[in-house]
Amino acid sequence: MSDERGPTSVDRKLGERVRARRLEIGMSQEKLADLLGVTFQQVQKYEKGVNRIAASRLYDIAYALEMPVERFFEGLGGARRGAKSEPSKEDFFAIPGVAELVRLFASIGSIKVRRRVLELVRATAEEKS
Repeated sequence: MSDERGPTSVDRKLGERVRARRLEIGMSQEKLADLLGVTFQQVQKYEKGVNRIAASRLYDIAYALEMPVERFFEGLGGARRGAKSEPSKEDFFAIPGVAELVRLFASIGSIKVRRRVLELVRATAEEKS
């Protein structure tokens, strides 16, 4: 039996997207916590989906992260019912290291080198270990 008041898959997805956006703009959990007037442990709980985020708090988070609140909900139409949806940019940025990888990749000036990096990443991803 599950606790109906406990976090759902939507709550976990919102937390992932908060974390992804925070990392995307290079903000620490401490800075976000300070802007929200909560502890960084509370921000951790939001990001992990342990604690549900109230609508008013999500509004404050969106403001602090300089993004429209509706972006947190993009592609979540069937999340509660288990329907598959296309991953959003925020979903990818929730993966540790992705934000840094994108930032570093964008800093490569040579198109030739960028192509080679893509080839390496593609070959690595296709490798069956």
